[in-house]
Amino acid sequence: MTASQTNDTALTLRQKIGQTMMFGFHGTEPSPEIERLIREHHVGGVILFARNIGGPDDVLKLTVALQKIAYEAGHAHPLFISIDQENGIVRRLGAGTTLLPGNMAVGATGSPDNARAVARATGRELKALGINYNLAPVLDVNNNPSNPVIGVRSYGEDPHFVADCGVEAIKGLQEAGVPACGKHFPGHGDTSKDSHLTLPTIPHDRKRLFEVEMVPFLKAIAHGVDSIMIAHVCFPEIEPDVTKSATLSKRVVTDLLRGELGYKGLITTDCMEMHAISKTIGTVEGVCQAFQAGIDLAFVSHSHDLQEATIRRIAEAIESGEIPASRLDESAERVLDLKRNYLSWDEITPYFGQETITVPSLVNGEEHQSLARRVMESAVTLTKNDGGLLPLAISADQSVGVVYLKNIMTSMVEDERYLINSLAQAVEAVHQNAQTFEVGNPPTDEEIERVAGQLSDCAAVIVGTMNAQLSPQQVALVKRLHQLPQPLVVVSMRTPYDLAAFPEVAAHISAYEFTPVAAEIAVQGIFGRTDLQGRLPVSIPGVAQRGGKAEARA
Repeated sequence: MTASQTNDTALTLRQKIGQTMMFGFHGTEPSPEIERLIREHHVGGVILFARNIGGPDDVLKLTVALQKIAYEAGHAHPLFISIDQENGIVRRLGAGTTLLPGNMAVGATGSPDNARAVARATGRELKALGINYNLAPVLDVNNNPSNPVIGVRSYGEDPHFVADCGVEAIKGLQEAGVPACGKHFPGHGDTSKDSHLTLPTIPHDRKRLFEVEMVPFLKAIAHGVDSIMIAHVCFPEIEPDVTKSATLSKRVVTDLLRGELGYKGLITTDCMEMHAISKTIGTVEGVCQAFQAGIDLAFVSHSHDLQEATIRRIAEAIESGEIPASRLDESAERVLDLKRNYLSWDEITPYFGQETITVPSLVNGEEHQSLARRVMESAVTLTKNDGGLLPLAISADQSVGVVYLKNIMTSMVEDERYLINSLAQAVEAVHQNAQTFEVGNPPTDEEIERVAGQLSDCAAVIVGTMNAQLSPQQVALVKRLHQLPQPLVVVSMRTPYDLAAFPEVAAHISAYEFTPVAAEIAVQGIFGRTDLQGRLPVSIPGVAQRGGKAEARA
């Protein structure tokens, strides 16, 4: 196959604009809309979500098909095909790929080396599937128990430990040949609002921001992070206009990140269809202001009409002088430079003539499966065990009640198709005499009373929670079960902060995520099949530290 590739030093205005865009589409094959954007507008980046993901074979076929479109259209370099593969509760890849631990689980192991190993495995699987840009790691310091959008996506609350883990994750991705993207600058950890739904504000002064929120970003910059994503969050200390998110602020992007901190790499937006932008200034105008602020790469992840309108708006702004042409040149060159460093047509074109495309065996292979289990075995934390209630002292013929919540999205960043709840299955695998009860999330008063009445024959009760500290009805469920005469064990399948909402319970385990291996290890700990080794990487208000904080590494 032959194609006439564009000289990347002689791009037209429209081609430069295309290189500074990262667009999404719907379907597991290239849509007519994304194909036209790649061919006619020279769009140089595509972001994938769960809606685009089938099995590993399907993903590789999709990425090859997308690259073939770009090659035939004469792109000088392959497309950046990006994804949010943070692991844990935020993952896009599905069945047939390794379920690797998320950040807070890694943080609970106390080892930044684990962050590197997990990131390297993540990058290897992504690259094997043709995905060449990971929108990770999260560098936010989660110091707000009420944070609805970061939480277990963070390595913890200690900014220096988060920095250590983040830098190791960056190295791991880069070792796999995949550029990293540290997010969400200057920090999204200390907010009680979700920027997918509204515009949060972090009111701290510069001293505090430099001592906490920005510590991981400063270390990432010093260690050569490839790109940094700006948060849709307002920082009044830096940008006095409280209606303007950091994404749109020249004071944040150019003056602080580029000027004061000396960052020379690629700067990206978060998705510009998130409500913090789309419900305020609007997506299209937001992208225009983001480029004026100094952004290099804009994400419009979902709506084709907005993608087309964004391209038109940026072209008009350049042609009218509203955005200087030099501003676009700088951004396009940073995108192209990163492509020169990481991408090559020589690695991709051999796939074009193949009738059958084979996924490398490392994807979901034994090495990565073993890594995932080893890390989770070091992560799951016995947060509380008053009176030595655990391991449960019950015989095989005694019944155990398992109450679990219907799993739901707690943030728009999660993918509904991957929501699972494996606690009941994990208990049944260890103790066959189990009675399982699913309740709504949140459970109703009627459900709470019904399930409490059905547990009378059980010798012990295990209940799984998911961000209970933000759910009064989950708290009511646990408190009602605590009134029963049977021993109660609570397993937090997401944030460990749940325990602060019911400190009276005697036994609590932090699993950090709802993946099957996390549930399995937690249950093995409950029944004494293993010693739980994790250490809390966050403090739980009102609860004494039982697991201990992970120690930062110099």
